[in-house]
Amino acid sequence: MDDRKILIVGCGNMGGALLTGWLAGGLPPQSFTVVDPVLESVPAEVTLLRDPPAGSFDLLVLGIKPQMLDAVAPALNSLAGPGTTLLSILAGVELDSLARHFPHAGAIVRLMPNLSAALGKSPLALAATRIDGVGKAALEDALAPLGSVEWLDETQFDLVTALAGSGPAFVYRFIDALATGAESLGMPRGQAERMALATVEGAVALAVAADVSPGELARKVASPGGTTEAGLRVLDQDGALMHLIESTLRAARDRGAEMSAQSRDGGKR
Repeated sequence: MDDRKILIVGCGNMGGALLTGWLAGGLPPQSFTVVDPVLESVPAEVTLLRDPPAGSFDLLVLGIKPQMLDAVAPALNSLAGPGTTLLSILAGVELDSLARHFPHAGAIVRLMPNLSAALGKSPLALAATRIDGVGKAALEDALAPLGSVEWLDETQFDLVTALAGSGPAFVYRFIDALATGAESLGMPRGQAERMALATVEGAVALAVAADVSPGELARKVASPGGTTEAGLRVLDQDGALMHLIESTLRAARDRGAEMSAQSRDGGKR
């Protein structure tokens, strides 16, 4: 991986998280070229350009806004040849659409990460075309500094976008709700936020290390007739929490499906 040349086109929040994760994972900054018309700076020794360069790259990461694809793709076509893996983080843009825009590219891959890629902790959902087992192994190696890889059928991509892509925002909202609830019951706001964050951080670390499911961990914490059981009874009443989360994921998934349909129709909807 150290000798690969990587081009990142569009280095906003998510593209920046990928770059940060790769650099933190030990990849040399000289491997990276970033094309972004508004970005003010990049880490030392990373090349920042306003327009696509000449040359060839092993990995071309598309981090632009999905609605910009039609305008940007022609300028990138000469960079996406048979030896280049195209890696798209564009929500709602399907493999068929990417293949039409980049007919000469080697592997074409959709990637759904989240901002935890900057810490090497992101789930990395992948769907691909024009790729064999050797190519998959090479791509997994390239993505290893960013998190854990899950290969999917593309039909599941809208759902995984809702879960892994949008999911952190839902978790942040839950943490905020914990803090706000404690504040409304009399705890100072700053203290409530610190304790909510520490609680979630510890709970997640334990869940990752445990050999039982999160549901079973919840049961282990809840002593019969105790405080935890009293609180869980509220969350579980009539399946309230489960229904809320399912509805949340459905809304995000369905919006992803709408965006995919718009991409297939050339953004005409």
